[in-house]
This record gives sequence, C-alpha cells and structure tokens, in this order.
Amino acid sequence: MVEGLVAVTQVGLLALILLMAFRVVTLVRSAPLTGTVVATPSPAGAVVRREPATVASVSAGDRAELYTQLHILAGLQERDCRSNGLDLTQAPAAVKGYAVTWLYGAACALCGQSARHSGALTDLVGQIGHRKLGVGEAEALHTIDALTGSTVQLACYRSGLEGAEFWREHQYVSPRQSLYTAITSNAFI
Repeated sequence: MVEGLVAVTQVGLLALILLMAFRVVTLVRSAPLTGTVVATPSPAGAVVRREPATVASVSAGDRAELYTQLHILAGLQERDCRSNGLDLTQAPAAVKGYAVTWLYGAACALCGQSARHSGALTDLVGQIGHRKLGVGEAEALHTIDALTGSTVQLACYRSGLEGAEFWREHQYVSPRQSLYTAITSNAFI
C-alpha cells in the first residue's frame, strides 16, 4: 500500500515537472523577440516611432535571465518602499513614472551593452512596470521615451543604474541608490 502511494506520488511529481517545462517553453516562445513598431504621442504632439527590436539585441536566454533579475530587483525595491511608508501601487502617476525610470536604469545596467536602449528592453521594463507597479504598459513606454525631459527622471535613471550594478556585486541595493531614496531625494512627495 505504501509502495503504491510512493509510486503515485512520483508519477504525479514527474507530470508536474513536465507541465512546468512545457509552460516555460511556451512562455519563452510567446514573448516576441522582435518588437513591433509603436507610435506614441510625445508631449509636444509629435509622434515618436520606436524601431523594432532585433533578435540580436536580447536573446531568449538573456531575456529570461534579465526578466528574472528585474522582477526580483523590482520586488525588493517595492518591499523597501512599502516598509518606508511609500506604497507604489497607490502612488500618483508621477511617482510611478519615477519608479519606471529607476527600473529602466536597472535594466540597462543588467543587460548587455548591445541591448541597452533597445525596443525589447523597453518592452520588458513596461511589462514589469505593469505587473509590479500597476502602470499601463503604454504609460511606462511613454515615460521611458520622455526620460530626458525631467531632471528627476534622469536622477532616478542614474540611481537605478548604480543600484543594479551594486546589487549585482553584493546581492542587495545600497540605501543611497535605492528606489525609495531616489524618489524621496529628487521629488517632493
């Protein structure tokens, strides 16, 4: 009786592992590596065209690893902000925009030099911003496109770059480069 239960459990675990492997493969294949051309309005009323991302900019393995790293880093920073009294999901749109630019800076630090500022990278940051911060993907992409229009956004971007580089070496983000510090030091909230 016990041996039958062990055998059924092993078969069940094997089925779950196979299901998980199938899901991972389908998720990686469903994420487009060639971005679409997106037209977003800029503040001046002109239309900004983003060029399609090339497959060479972010390979499938690098994309999955970068997505995982950014998701972890965003979760850690979200928890840090919450513990300091800043709930990013309930924050005003401007504060969410600062968080997106911090995350974009972190993404640029974690990806390869050739993938920086690519359409695939901005799409990835838009997806994570949507999941973690509740920012619409179009809003996140617009924020990244208008990055140089604000000194606060540039400061958050720079802090994200430095914070991710520090995190890569030490497995934690220094309080000087944290998202919470970037937002509270550079914006009046």
